[in-house]
Amino acid sequence: MNEQPARIAVFISGGGTGLQAFIDASKAGIFSGKIALVVSSKSKAFGLQRAERENIETFVFKKKKYPSPEEADRDLLHILQERRIDYIALAGYLKLLPNNVVKAYPRRIINIHPALLPNYGGKGMYGHFVHEAVIAAGDKESGVTIHLVDEIYDNGLILEQARVPVLDGDTPETLAARVLEQEHKLYPRVLEKLIKGKYDLKNGK
Repeated sequence: MNEQPARIAVFISGGGTGLQAFIDASKAGIFSGKIALVVSSKSKAFGLQRAERENIETFVFKKKKYPSPEEADRDLLHILQERRIDYIALAGYLKLLPNNVVKAYPRRIINIHPALLPNYGGKGMYGHFVHEAVIAAGDKESGVTIHLVDEIYDNGLILEQARVPVLDGDTPETLAARVLEQEHKLYPRVLEKLIKGKYDLKNGK
């Protein structure tokens, strides 16, 4: 009997290039999970169009549309459970996940960060802000970190990192392009390994 593929929800806030990396990896046979839902914090995020092109269900999650934050959090968890989501991948999602969702998916939520955590993490450290900070500090190296998600920004157990040199004359844009290339290669492979139980999550990797 064939095992059903793990059902994945990808959370986005913008262009959805990370989502596209999962879609492409799935088509290439690198990633076995099924992207069953795309959740966006913005109704005009281009990533929603990427999802719709692939006939993936989408949901725009905005807390301000609900009578209370608690009701918003309950509805998000209900939608995830109703769609039988097994794992959550944050791909450029700029909001902190609700605590009830984090608690419902222990060691099954991962995030990708465009720097070598624990450096350059935390609230407000995303996208070009990270690359600007790395260059301003004079670092010779940056990279990609994929980690489990807990209730604090960029705080969970690190699963894997990829290092990217910072070159003389780099701008935040040129550094971002090289980091993004590594993100797209690594992220689907790490989630695949997580699904297959290839990380020792109790004692570190």
